[in-house]
Amino acid sequence: MTTTSTAAAPTADWVDPAALMIDPYPTYRRLRDECPVAWVPALSRYLVTSFAGCRAIEEDQETFSAAVSGGGATMARALGAQPMLRKDDPEHAHERGAINPALRPKTLRERWAPVFERNARTHLEVLRERGPDDADLNRDYAAPVASQNLVDLLGLKGTHVEDMRRWSHAFIAGTGNLLDDPGIWRRCDAARDEVDALLGELLPHLREHPDGSITSALVHSGLPLAQVSANVKLTIAGGMNEPQHMVTNVVWALSRHPDQRELVLGDPTRWPAVFDEAVRWLSPIGMYPRETTRETVLRDVLLPTGAPVGVVVGAANRDTTVFEHAESFDITRPRRPHLGFGSGTHLCAGHWAARIAIGEIAVPLLYTELPSLRTDPRRSESWDGWVFRGLTALPVTWSG
Repeated sequence: MTTTSTAAAPTADWVDPAALMIDPYPTYRRLRDECPVAWVPALSRYLVTSFAGCRAIEEDQETFSAAVSGGGATMARALGAQPMLRKDDPEHAHERGAINPALRPKTLRERWAPVFERNARTHLEVLRERGPDDADLNRDYAAPVASQNLVDLLGLKGTHVEDMRRWSHAFIAGTGNLLDDPGIWRRCDAARDEVDALLGELLPHLREHPDGSITSALVHSGLPLAQVSANVKLTIAGGMNEPQHMVTNVVWALSRHPDQRELVLGDPTRWPAVFDEAVRWLSPIGMYPRETTRETVLRDVLLPTGAPVGVVVGAANRDTTVFEHAESFDITRPRRPHLGFGSGTHLCAGHWAARIAIGEIAVPLLYTELPSLRTDPRRSESWDGWVFRGLTALPVTWSG
């Protein structure tokens, strides 16, 4: 990663956090074109927006540590302790190893796919009952399906889908609270207290009565209870919002590309490609942090020791040097690895759960039952976020 021609990072003092929240992609394009490794004063961190730069970071955890410190460690602040996602190997591998068996494709298909389908069918009926003039895909289907799937995977029996959704949103907002908004912290702290109270009763029970859930696997991993709790809350944060947003993202994308919608409706074997392209094009995880452990050079830019770095995979996934017509949604494009689920050591542990629960079950079921499903232009949709980004409201309609 060294080179004979290096320079200090350029300063991108024009980056506006408010603009990122509304639509980050114009900012991403300009950063990639002008300064793919840049210091952004408004965010107090270096943003890396090229595919090559983001991939290089993930391939070198000795230099770019996930164990971010200081004011940038919003995830530890949100969840009460550093979860596995904010650790490097061997600690990360030890904690990750506890849940990997529960999230393997074979286990997911045999044990959990029937649960995922049951949950999808239950909430599809709620969507139908709302009717084509009032249905909101996020409110009535995507969020409750993702929430109930997560309740079941974690073994949090009796938890209401609305509580799971509220906790997840609070943890996500806290993790992305780079501007230290006190209102966000109040909601996050309240959610953490509620989940801690629930786990205070559940974890001792699971120690005596294992049940095959992710929480049970963590309890029996030998980890301290504080780390079990932090990793459960990590799963609540990432395990709901990303699947939820992928349901709405796919429907939003297909509604704007009716030719591609007809293509997949005529050939259901294309659903995995639809899911994968939507993850690339509308990455629900837009950015995650790293911190340099030593002075280093990244793409000809000198970074100091302890530099807070934002790995902007939402930008990298539209890098035109890697993906032809990268700004376009195209389910027929040749398959190439993207960074929508991260890569390397920290590849998202739940990526197969999302692929199966959403890409193979929840979204195809929608179009099987409601083939004319589309977004409803008569009512307003709403996007939010850039660290984590998704539709918070998506009115939909159908005929017949």
